[in-house]
Amino acid sequence: MTPDQEGTPARDAAEERLRRWRLVLGGGAADGTGHGLGGRDAAMDGALTSLYGTAEKPAAGRDRSAGLGASAPSVARWLGDIRTYFPASVVRVMQRDAIDRLGLAALLLEPEMLEAVEADVHLVGTLLSLNKAMPETTRETARAVVRKVVADLEERLATRTRAALTGALDRSARVARPRHQDIDWNRTIAANLKHYLPEHGTVVPERLLGHGRAARSVQREVVLCIDQSGSMAPSLVYASVFGAVLASMRSIATRLVVFDTAVADLTDRLDDPVDVLFGTRLGGGTDINRALAYCQSRITRPADTVVVLISDLYEGGIRNEMLKRVAAMRASGVRFVALLALSDEGAPAYDREHAAALAALGAPAFACTPALFPEVMAAAIEKRPLPVPDVG
Repeated sequence: MTPDQEGTPARDAAEERLRRWRLVLGGGAADGTGHGLGGRDAAMDGALTSLYGTAEKPAAGRDRSAGLGASAPSVARWLGDIRTYFPASVVRVMQRDAIDRLGLAALLLEPEMLEAVEADVHLVGTLLSLNKAMPETTRETARAVVRKVVADLEERLATRTRAALTGALDRSARVARPRHQDIDWNRTIAANLKHYLPEHGTVVPERLLGHGRAARSVQREVVLCIDQSGSMAPSLVYASVFGAVLASMRSIATRLVVFDTAVADLTDRLDDPVDVLFGTRLGGGTDINRALAYCQSRITRPADTVVVLISDLYEGGIRNEMLKRVAAMRASGVRFVALLALSDEGAPAYDREHAAALAALGAPAFACTPALFPEVMAAAIEKRPLPVPDVG
């Protein structure tokens, strides 16, 4: 490479100045930079344009218009994008500007408008994302909306979840002297094959295995460890509802932990998932290793414990330590489940290298719908293969 081909500090500095001015001015023929954007810069520019103006040249004497639209999903995606591309101090400014410029203030301040929109998981995620920027006078309105969505989710999900897990707990509690109606014939035959009598063509069982009746004492411990980065908002909503349902079951001791670069144990709020949600803080970095270290320190009965990590696996902590921790938990008898998302929207962007490393440890990472979650938990409790969706 010749000296002319090599970049110089002066040339690099000039390019950086053009890049910054291009992001500030917003593009178009009149910005004077002649500088194109690609990759991450183009995504940053898109997030800025959605809030502060379009990429087209505005009409004379008019400000450029904002472009987020009115739907809660688009706002939720935008909130996730700005946390990806800008530091926390800038995110707070942009959120306040969004409330002022894009009509979000009206959405949060006017009960009539909140009643008119279709309140769903996306809207809850948006309200939680704006929680820190929300005026105190609007918090009760926001809580009312969140409570309505949570109540609808609980009504839809609770019965099926309790039924699936109660059945799994009953089946996993084998008894040595079952009553006839409680005998598990498949397991009984498998355990007594050595007592097969060829001349009679039958098995004479010496030991009967049966399904146990639901126990009043705690049979399983479940730890829900939830990534609270901005992109995980729908997963956080669903996980909080499921956490409350699990906590209502006597035979399951449930712990709910949320994390970014810090860890918060919200177990004491599980009687009200709305309190759980308003105890979170969407955004920030990610330290999965620290969160798993906390969860591991609270496990007292490894063989009877299921740990559910809900994260896109973009680790900001120590990757190798995270994997060692998962391996250690599995070796101790813990059933480890890794969910890339708990939502209706399929697999999000996720760290494929970390997902492959977990799969190599025997803990496949996959996206899970709320409808599938009870079956996943039942399989984990019974220590049978997880119903991993076919993504092919």
